[in-house]
Amino acid sequence: MNARYLSIILSVLVLMFVFELVRREKLTFKYAMGWIFVLSLAVFCAVFDDLLYALSDRLGFALTSNFIFYVILGGFVFLSLLMTIFLCQQNGRNDAIAQKLGLLEEELRELKKKTGSEL
Repeated sequence: MNARYLSIILSVLVLMFVFELVRREKLTFKYAMGWIFVLSLAVFCAVFDDLLYALSDRLGFALTSNFIFYVILGGFVFLSLLMTIFLCQQNGRNDAIAQKLGLLEEELRELKKKTGSEL
C-alpha cells in the first residue's frame, strides 16, 4: 500500500474516532478542536502531497520527511499548549468553587449559631 493512501486512511480513521468520542460525549468539542485541526491538516497534506513537497523545498528542508517530522512536532506542541490553557482555566474554576464553598460553610455555621439548631 502506498504511504500516501495509508496516511489518508489513518488520518480519516482517527478523525472519525474523535468525532465519535464527541458524539458519545466522552470528549467535549472544546477539547476536540485541537485534534480536529491537526488531523484535518494531516488529511490535507496527505491529499495534496505536491503542495507538501513544494512547501518543504521552499522552506529549505533537505528531505520532505524532516519537514513532516517538524510539522508533527509543531502539532504536538500546539496540542500541549492548548491542553495547558484548558488545565489552567479549570484550576481557576476549581479555586473559585472552593472559595464559594468555604463562604457557604461559614454562612451555614453562623446560621446554626443564630438558630441554636444542629442540622
